[in-house]
Amino acid sequence: MEIKKVGVLGCGLMGSGIAQVSAMAGFDVSVLEVEQKFLDKGFAGIERSLSKFAERPVEKGGITVEQKNEIQRRLKGTTSKADLADCDIVIEAIIENLEEKKKMYGSLEGIVKTDAIFASNTSSISITELLTATKRPERFIGLHFFNPVPLMKLVEVVRTIATADDVYESAYAFAKKLGKVPVRTSDKTGFIVNRLLVPYLLDAIRAYEEGVGSIEDIDQAMKLGCGYPMGPFTLLDFVGLDTTYYITHVMHDEFKERRFASPPLLKRLVMAGWYGRKSGRGFYDYSDPEKPRAQKL
Repeated sequence: MEIKKVGVLGCGLMGSGIAQVSAMAGFDVSVLEVEQKFLDKGFAGIERSLSKFAERPVEKGGITVEQKNEIQRRLKGTTSKADLADCDIVIEAIIENLEEKKKMYGSLEGIVKTDAIFASNTSSISITELLTATKRPERFIGLHFFNPVPLMKLVEVVRTIATADDVYESAYAFAKKLGKVPVRTSDKTGFIVNRLLVPYLLDAIRAYEEGVGSIEDIDQAMKLGCGYPMGPFTLLDFVGLDTTYYITHVMHDEFKERRFASPPLLKRLVMAGWYGRKSGRGFYDYSDPEKPRAQKL
């Protein structure tokens, strides 16, 4: 199956990024949101991102002003689900809530053409559970992008036991056309990255709780000792503590192992509304975004 038109559900951070890279790869894209104000905010983010690409030399991955204008012409925002009817693939990137996602897929089932692929960008919810909201289980896939989508190369292509071979291959080829590096994985909780990353991040919090080292020293140790680009606390704040906290519930519910359980400190920070960079506070204080200060927790 040849994919020509892409539908994206949600124009938040991930949805707008997926829409942008799809348009940059030459696809026509329709982005669905519940209100125009969310489209305006998302498209403003796309404009800023494309402007940064336009400032780079073409030989270093930049784009010309003409290319930027052409990319923007391929992007269409809409609040009408009917505008997704002729899409060849529809990628969901809405709130990380099982029931909301299922409700969205169910509402599109009778609108989007029957041979279209439905995909989810979820980082933790079972793809198999999501596909139960549709009548196309064999045409359902996981496409897990990473933030920020225009810069991060990886896409996890997640296959369920019901996914058809041609759909799996089409989704894999689509990710490559986006300029990404796809990896194949199956519908096991956490997929590849979060299955390995989340226990590491939670262990870093436990190490701090147990007095092994300060926030700054644990971050520095993992950066300089293991060559990681970010320390665990910087990464947690970047991903979002609320997002990580939600993922711990999904993974612990699946495996019932302590390594997937939320440490008490993570729970307290989330309850306080300290989600990391996006809220201005997490393990670090971002009053001055250029010079974050570790919190005394």
